[in-house]
Amino acid sequence: MSNALTLEGRHALVTGAGSGIGAAIAHTLAKAGANVTLAGRRREPLDAVAAEIGTRAFVLDGFDVTKAEAISTGLERARQAFGAVTILVNNAGEAPSASFEKTSSDMWSHVLSVDLTGVFNVTQTVLPDLKGHGEGARIINIASTAGLTGYAYVSAYCAAKHGVIGLTRSLALELAKKGVTVNAVCPGFTDTPIIQQSLETIMQKTGRSREEALSEFTKSNPQGRLIRPQEVADATLWLASPSAGSVTGQAIAIAGGEVMAG
Repeated sequence: MSNALTLEGRHALVTGAGSGIGAAIAHTLAKAGANVTLAGRRREPLDAVAAEIGTRAFVLDGFDVTKAEAISTGLERARQAFGAVTILVNNAGEAPSASFEKTSSDMWSHVLSVDLTGVFNVTQTVLPDLKGHGEGARIINIASTAGLTGYAYVSAYCAAKHGVIGLTRSLALELAKKGVTVNAVCPGFTDTPIIQQSLETIMQKTGRSREEALSEFTKSNPQGRLIRPQEVADATLWLASPSAGSVTGQAIAIAGGEVMAG
């Protein structure tokens, strides 16, 4: 591990850490030397990730990003395990699909509550730790290319992720002189359990083969493939590292050229 990427002695809190991108990020930060709090609602998947990581991992189940009490109680438990949080990765999110006309107000409210307000809730609670650490503290929001462009049938998700990027940019300016950087990582369609579930749904509803269903997700990627969770994790590691100290307020697309942010 390059000294420029070492996170030895740091405490990273990763939400939605039980699978997919969150699990890959947790593994990668731990390999770089960080102690990692794996936060999520369900214990079983968190335990599985923690077993793979070892002593650098602490499991924080019952962590609902929509509930202030669960966040504050969870943060106290995390502090007892590893001390103040110095790297926050907001990864928890949901992406249900429906046409705009069939998007109920309950679905709309739920997606914004988890994907956008959840980032607000967790960040505001953890912020005193980050500001107390000062130089080198990091907030990394896992957004999406849906926050940089539009996709049909996920209007609530697109709205939430656009909001996450706006929040990222605003907070980056507020914290620039505090030594805390704030950035967003924006993956395109990524090979995660959510995508695999979507493939199964498409196959069942349309009778298409897996290859035909997969083409719906890869056709807009110039590289013609899904993004790998590790690629998102590697970008997150760089943003968390000392070498990214001058990078803040950015929305970095990990999408094979599908979206070129400027």
